Amino acid sequence: MTDRRASLRENLAAVRSALDGAAARSGRDPVDVTLVAICKEQPAELVSILAELGVDDFGENYSQELAAKRGAAPGARWHFVGRLQSHTAHRVAEHADLVHSAVPGRALERLAARATSKGATIPVLLQVDESGRHQGVAPSDAEAAVRAIAELEGVDAIGLMTLPPAPHEPEESRPYFARLRELRDDLGGAFPELRELSMGMSLDCEIAVEEGATMVRVGTALFGPRPSSAGPLAPNGGPSD
Repeated sequence: MTDRRASLRENLAAVRSALDGAAARSGRDPVDVTLVAICKEQPAELVSILAELGVDDFGENYSQELAAKRGAAPGARWHFVGRLQSHTAHRVAEHADLVHSAVPGRALERLAARATSKGATIPVLLQVDESGRHQGVAPSDAEAAVRAIAELEGVDAIGLMTLPPAPHEPEESRPYFARLRELRDDLGGAFPELRELSMGMSLDCEIAVEEGATMVRVGTALFGPRPSSAGPLAPNGGPSD
């Protein structure tokens, strides 16, 4: 485990340096970019180490793993980044501090109802699908979707998230990230609370920051390859890394 601690420390330093550099290139303050460590399929011991090394935000794709690992970093903010499903939404509401994959529908309604029942309000990000390949609303439907979320007690829409097609080169993601920022800005007049942009993973996180990301979801660059051979999309269709 000593070797893993050293590896995690080195990886974390490299990721933070890359994000800081991207922020500097785009004239942004690095403190405005939140690193979300995606710990899907990684052991809780590694989560604890990253927390000790100063990581404050962790993300999980599955409600079971979220519940099991939250105790490994009790002072951290936990993000649910997988597909929100109606039969597990109540469990997500119990353990997530923020949800990246909000789409109007039954699952979100169940999340909101459980949050309301315990006197909580969960911040959520509307997932926007710009490519027609993933879960999410079309950009043309984003305004109506934000209004639908605003009608639900128990959740607050605070920004947008997108997952572009898996890129071969980082630059391939830039148009998707730029369009999400433009969409957020277009919606800002009616919804000034939409400040967050969750976009970018290990391969293209620097491009995402250059295009305005306020949250980047990084897993492989921190932990190394996951134990399974899963690709860049989780089986449940949510954003992974």
